[in-house]
Amino acid sequence: MPNIVLFSGSSHQDLSQRVADRLGLELGKVITKKFSNQETSVEIGESVRGEDVYIIQSGCGEINDNLMELLIMINACKIASSSRVTAVIPCFPYARQDKKDKSRAPISAKLVANMLSVAGADHIITMDLHASQIQGFFDIPVDNLYAEPAVLQWIRENIPEWRNCIIVSPDAGGAKRGLGHPRQISAFADCFFLFLSIQ
Repeated sequence: MPNIVLFSGSSHQDLSQRVADRLGLELGKVITKKFSNQETSVEIGESVRGEDVYIIQSGCGEINDNLMELLIMINACKIASSSRVTAVIPCFPYARQDKKDKSRAPISAKLVANMLSVAGADHIITMDLHASQIQGFFDIPVDNLYAEPAVLQWIRENIPEWRNCIIVSPDAGGAKRGLGHPRQISAFADCFFLFLSIQ
């Protein structure tokens, strides 16, 4: 049975370290740098032959740089003969571009899905996708995890007057996603809901 090797991209090294600590693992050795022309260079610093590799890299902050770094890390592990590469992407890049809303608009979320597959990813783990149909853009397994149970628990435990709160969403879709289950609606029945339409 292959061992698990956990690597961190540069987007959230603190999160990666916390995951490693929780799992009782050491983060794998990886060196990431930029060449003078701003190309990303990644060097995997240990053998991954036959190993089950997980790479944690989010699609926030410097989105394009982080995405390219992730693609290179996936490919580097794949061509170094890892048995499987799982990309853990808490914030999926380009997720809001999941449909053609104009006649010549790209579906960039599908492009990102294709790029991850071509780079060599065997499995994707992400959180709270903007739209569930993004999972269908992949030909590999995708696990879309939901933050809402942990967020609701944190609110109940850390905000004494949580029943008097105002819940804000940037749009109606976000409000539906965030509190779309009967359990959440009943738990926050006394709260005021507000969504803002951002143009």
